[in-house]
Amino acid sequence: MAYAKKEMENARVEHSAHSEEHFREKHLMLDPLPRGKMNEMVMESMHHTTWKFWVVFGVLSAVTVYTLFYSWGVMIAEGLGVAGVNRPVYWGIFLVNTVFWIGISHAGTFISAILRVFKAEFRRPFTRAAELMTTFGLVQAGFSIFMHMGRIWLAYWLMPYPNQRMLWPNFHSPLSWDLLAITTYLLSSTMYLFLPLIPDVAMARDRSTGWRKTLYKVLALGFRGTEGEWTHLRNAMNIFAFAIIPVMFSVHTIVSWDFAVATRPGWSSTIFGPYFVIGALHSGMGAVVVVLAIVRSTMKHMKYFIRAEHFDAIGKLMLIISMSWAYFFFNDYMIQWYGGDKWTKQLLHFHEAGPLGWMWFAMLILNIAIPWAILWNAKWRSIPWLISVVGIAINVGMWFERYIIIPISLSINRMPFTWRMYEPGIEIPLGIGTLTFFILLYMAASKLIPLIPVWEVQEGQMAHELKKFGRETVVTVSELE
Repeated sequence: MAYAKKEMENARVEHSAHSEEHFREKHLMLDPLPRGKMNEMVMESMHHTTWKFWVVFGVLSAVTVYTLFYSWGVMIAEGLGVAGVNRPVYWGIFLVNTVFWIGISHAGTFISAILRVFKAEFRRPFTRAAELMTTFGLVQAGFSIFMHMGRIWLAYWLMPYPNQRMLWPNFHSPLSWDLLAITTYLLSSTMYLFLPLIPDVAMARDRSTGWRKTLYKVLALGFRGTEGEWTHLRNAMNIFAFAIIPVMFSVHTIVSWDFAVATRPGWSSTIFGPYFVIGALHSGMGAVVVVLAIVRSTMKHMKYFIRAEHFDAIGKLMLIISMSWAYFFFNDYMIQWYGGDKWTKQLLHFHEAGPLGWMWFAMLILNIAIPWAILWNAKWRSIPWLISVVGIAINVGMWFERYIIIPISLSINRMPFTWRMYEPGIEIPLGIGTLTFFILLYMAASKLIPLIPVWEVQEGQMAHELKKFGRETVVTVSELE
């Protein structure tokens, strides 16, 4: 009897040990390392560079120089005639890319600010990777606007000041709206990126030499980690987290107004504001998982910080956002179809059965069918390469959606004698140039600043703890602030 009791006790202890080990292996917040070791891991991931990195960096640099310097130079010298825009399609791939890149930029604010406000703990290791996407994506959106203008040397006309004849810029022009929206969002998101970066660059300053130490010394603003500095920093981050959320929603709503205020078939819609915001989050979240999967597989020690639990959490958000996007898409479609306008029905038929009808069906498959088929399964959405494939599919599908809304929809209007298919020209290499420049900026940033907000991870690990209640092991979270 005594022997059986002892065996049961041993089994219980062994089960409890396995349970704790399982928790630590699965959750980053329950698997702490010494603070110094974690700092060294992040610094080593920045300094460790392979020959493959430099090969990719060199190829992307060559493509970027060719497209953004040579191709753009040709267009500036020759004029917009080398592009495919013409009556009735005056807005082409440049505007498609503008909307696409602004959408990508929404992921940073959504993941960082909204999840910070709601205190979602899984956000901690990848908020900076998402925030960088916001800043770098907005840079590409700005480039696309300038490309669309053609005569880049007249860009100052967009600014709200009068000329010598006291004539103000045309505030009815969507170009002015986009300039104000992108500029406001770029400045606020860059400041929001910089604030949580200060403690980590201060850490990097204390572990660097040479030009890196000088750079981090400037960026750290003399931060030493005193109680007063932490208090001010947390207050500033909380203020920015609440302030930047309405800015995020307003930016893509303004972008939707570029189309919704026009009385064109397919564009005049009261639902375009939330529809565009959801679409932006859809593509942005897809881009985040792609970036996280690449960072995890290519940078040293990143498998410790970015785990299956993070892909699982983002996958759930992607599934919810995909369902929301499907709701808004079919809501908009049904209202336009039921409205009975002759030209709108002609346009909807053109979307589905026109020469580019395959793009309309591909959009639905990539944005709805593939995400729903994979993300419902917890095991599948925790596999980095598989969920990154879903992220790529979503972004291709969302680019198709913007292409359908802009150049394809402009092909059909209320004057059939002007109907004409859009055939892009120099827009294609210039669009590729914005993509390669975005990747280049990200690769450079990964070697200059800590991609993992170490202090946030350490703070989260201090707050999380495993406790025993009877025979059960449970996770508890303390309030540190």
